[in-house]
Amino acid sequence: MSLKLGLVGIGKIARDQHIPAIAADPRFSLVACASRNARVDGVANFADVATMLAEVSDLDAISICTPPQAHFDAALAALRAGKHVMLEKPPAATTREIALLQDEAARHGRTLFQTWHSRFAPAVSAARDWVRQATLTGGTIHWKEDVHQWHPGQQWLWDAGGLGVFDPGINALSILTEVLGAEAFVRQAVLEFPENQQAPIAARLDLRTEAGLVIDAEFDFRQKGEQVWDIELHGATGRLRLSRGGSALEIDGRLVVDRPAMEGEYAGLYARFAELCAAGRSEVDWRPFQLVADAFLIGERRTVAAHQV
Repeated sequence: MSLKLGLVGIGKIARDQHIPAIAADPRFSLVACASRNARVDGVANFADVATMLAEVSDLDAISICTPPQAHFDAALAALRAGKHVMLEKPPAATTREIALLQDEAARHGRTLFQTWHSRFAPAVSAARDWVRQATLTGGTIHWKEDVHQWHPGQQWLWDAGGLGVFDPGINALSILTEVLGAEAFVRQAVLEFPENQQAPIAARLDLRTEAGLVIDAEFDFRQKGEQVWDIELHGATGRLRLSRGGSALEIDGRLVVDRPAMEGEYAGLYARFAELCAAGRSEVDWRPFQLVADAFLIGERRTVAAHQV
């Protein structure tokens, strides 16, 4: 029996990834959508979450794909209506919001799946296995893309709470926290804010572990030419390189995994969501979000040239 699912927020990520993944998974049946400005053919469409929840009372779960500033209210309403909830990343506008949602899910006995799609990239599990057998000596993250190519016209990225370059950058941090095997924290940060925007266009982070492992991270939305989504980890006896956002893996220069970018990521998310709903469990890991929040807390703020969306 499939779970009756409502999808909230019908933007690019919903159409490119969520809707195809839902359609391919027999454990879900998309029956309703809520969006202010878009519709999906073949299902009931509503302008807001509250109306969808009221009109389609037999929904089992909802998946929220809105910008993070809208996650909390939508997820809270769904949990209080007795629905399971899956949250697109970033999880919320503030760290306190995701903590409250976790408590609310437990209170109502519902599943809250706070997702990190990049953890389901094809090469991440193999990278984790290598790291767990290695003695790491250092690492780097280079996550650089052209915002005009990947996020055209998306002003919400630049508004307060939109995270700017950390919207894609948090994907790298989600992979790092998955594979590292040790807890990392932000020691120093430099954030570059366009003079006309409220979120950073570039950032540099000095990440450390308690044992003193240093990982230098660079994020930039101004990349032209080749787009770069790489993580390199150096061990005492070898070197690992995850590239293309976790879809390719090299170990000591030898290509071990080479798959299309984002292949299977959202299929993996929905498979995991179905498993969690069936088991009556939640999965919430907001360490990547905490790292971003801490970068804002302690980072040096620099003003750079204006950015036009």
